[in-house]
Amino acid sequence: MIVHQNPDGTLSTKNDTIKKDIVPFIREDDEPEVYALKLKGEMKGAARSFGLDAVGVTTADPFYELEPKLKAYYEKGYDTGFEKGTIAEKVDPRATMPWAKSIIAVAMAYPTRLDRAPRSEQGAYRGFVARSAWGDDYHVVLRERLLLLAGWLKDRVPDVRYEVMVDTGVLSDRAVAERAGIGWIGKNGLLITPEYGSFVYLGELVVSVTLPPDQPMVEQCGSCRKCLDLCPTQAFEAPGVLNGKRCLSYHTQTKGFVPFYFREKMGNRLYGCDTCQLVCPYNRGQNWTHHERFRPDPELVKPLLMPLVGMSKKTFQNTWAKSAAGWRGKKTIERNAIIALGHYRSKEATALLTDRMLHDPRPVIRGTAAWALGKIGGEEVRVALEKARETERDADVLEEIEHALLICNNQRDF
Repeated sequence: MIVHQNPDGTLSTKNDTIKKDIVPFIREDDEPEVYALKLKGEMKGAARSFGLDAVGVTTADPFYELEPKLKAYYEKGYDTGFEKGTIAEKVDPRATMPWAKSIIAVAMAYPTRLDRAPRSEQGAYRGFVARSAWGDDYHVVLRERLLLLAGWLKDRVPDVRYEVMVDTGVLSDRAVAERAGIGWIGKNGLLITPEYGSFVYLGELVVSVTLPPDQPMVEQCGSCRKCLDLCPTQAFEAPGVLNGKRCLSYHTQTKGFVPFYFREKMGNRLYGCDTCQLVCPYNRGQNWTHHERFRPDPELVKPLLMPLVGMSKKTFQNTWAKSAAGWRGKKTIERNAIIALGHYRSKEATALLTDRMLHDPRPVIRGTAAWALGKIGGEEVRVALEKARETERDADVLEEIEHALLICNNQRDF
């Protein structure tokens, strides 16, 4: 018997249509096609009961369409260094998981609006954290849900092999989700779902069980170019083609000195950038708060900047380390906070930044503090910069000090 799944979710045979609300439980004597279809239907129901908002299935066949795109991406130097795996491993799931037969793609929606957001005021300036890092670390939350789903499947197929991936494997989460029918990849390179927009976390469960694949969606961006045209650094070379090294999200996560051009564009961003999502029409009015662990603490996602500079390891562990923004470490957040203080030209931070410039053991912090002081300007700052120039021995920091003196003396504007 050949069984098909209809667009409305019903199951069809040559002679009958089985309503999805009365699908019988899997029986041991079911024919293979019926068994697989029933298992898939029950799996999707279980996934939603575990808090997974969208679920789709695709095969573990190679993603051949990715290969030329990935080759061009690396050849042009658009990669950030955060990517995992080789091109061959990204294209063919069976290159690293030869037992794989199907991939279950999932998504969880997250909030986009901050209720009762604290305001940034003179003397109490605040930074901002991208929405993907609000609440608990999504890698942890989504992995927990996928492990529940894997356990559910193992109860029914005891010999199943599986691999859980949440932005941690060699596969492209977006390509998998697109082929599994969860959404389509927009011009900003992100997956857009019809229900939740692009503010979703993605993950997958690779399994050794054959499940009927879902149909991919048709791309629905049309002629819209808002994400491309409104990118603060014009990081998109073409629709769907991102130069990762021009993306502000990338620069908020690097560990060294941020190039001067991108410092100016960062503003008060402490982690990530949401611009290409905020301008997307499919995200208009979207704000999903049903996952309690993703709900943000306003004081953590729009924090005061000065307390972040020189914060203790304990403070970092109790706050940032629990979020998706914590993976790059305390120094990166401090550096970004200093850049934000320079952006605000916060005179109230002059003493703090001077202390960092003169005494911090980390060259990146000393040099960035010098730049921020140059942006703040004034005679007090000029004297402090000249003092630092006399005692500093690190070449990179000295370059930052000279640059800051030029800004402070109004010889050039950066």
